[in-house]
Amino acid sequence: MTSRIDWVTSSCRLLAGIADEFRDSRPFEGMTIGTGIHLEPKTAVLLRALLEGGARVISTGNLNSTQTDTVNYLREHGVEVVGSQTRDENTHDGELAKVLDANPELILDNGGDLFIRYLENPYQGLLGGTEETTSGRMRLEKRRDDLSLPILVINDSPIKQFAENEHAVGQSVFESFIRITNRSTQGKRVVVFGYGACGRGIAANFRNASSLVSVVDTDPVTLLNACLDGFDVQVRGKALRAADIVITATGAECVVHAEDLAQLKDDVILANAGHFPFEIDVVRLLNDPSVLSVAPSTPGLQTLLTRDGRRIHLLGEGHMVNLAGPNPLGNSIESMDLGFALQARCLEAIATGKVDPLGVVVPVPRQIDELVATAYLNLVREPISSDIK
Repeated sequence: MTSRIDWVTSSCRLLAGIADEFRDSRPFEGMTIGTGIHLEPKTAVLLRALLEGGARVISTGNLNSTQTDTVNYLREHGVEVVGSQTRDENTHDGELAKVLDANPELILDNGGDLFIRYLENPYQGLLGGTEETTSGRMRLEKRRDDLSLPILVINDSPIKQFAENEHAVGQSVFESFIRITNRSTQGKRVVVFGYGACGRGIAANFRNASSLVSVVDTDPVTLLNACLDGFDVQVRGKALRAADIVITATGAECVVHAEDLAQLKDDVILANAGHFPFEIDVVRLLNDPSVLSVAPSTPGLQTLLTRDGRRIHLLGEGHMVNLAGPNPLGNSIESMDLGFALQARCLEAIATGKVDPLGVVVPVPRQIDELVATAYLNLVREPISSDIK
């Protein structure tokens, strides 16, 4: 029977071409690649491409997003998967440690978890690696001098910024809101915290669905950009009091916290689109004295009932909403095919010594961006008929 992973695999045309190339070139021969990344079907295609390049691949997931079918598939196809789906931080920490116990020569990181733990227990032989996210780059930049290894930040590629963060995250967050809540968006006041690439995409997708969108950001220049893009820009408190839907996309901690409970209106929905599950301070929200009870309302959604009778709904327990709830799909296949092509090419460049060894926590090299962009354009351009003069 055809599975979703088969569908995704057949749709990842860039990664298919790279896997074919790696089968011959074997850039990772004799190397171990350690990964900590969302384990879902699109990731499986990337990890199999790395296997084709001769790597031993040992991987664990991220908090809350691991999909059991993908874990089983990866194990059947030669990837060593540590652990399974978990929301427990201590369990997750132990699984990350087991990945590093393999002393990988290359690290594919998502949020900086593996590199930070490497610094706690360094070993010989690490050549460098990649970091997928803004959240991870923010963590690793502070330790640049300690790392002293080539680490390429996929999220700082312009391709990742516009193809995945803006277009795909915006679309998948909107899709997840509809899928989990089955609520309308027309005429609803949506407040987006953060107007980076992800926030821009989220704001645009909800506006396209006839929502009234307000943007909150701490950077006045970024906020001016949102204003000139035609969005309502508000001070934080006023925006929260008016919100029907609140979405965080900042990479910062405690963007929405327990002190905000008093000003949230009845029936508001809270969602986090950031990588880490700390943008909404869920623990303090759930345990605030003003909350009378917490109960599931529908799969992927909890409802907090306050003592004054208001209902406040939380999507995905504050985890990344586009990989939460029933049948989580994440970003579009094409966007992840582009992003993971960048991952594969960057790891190849590090393995073969084609990057600046002093490029610690730096963007994807321009030549790799151009290589991936050209490959994608060659796939989507219509072939020119030989009989056209």
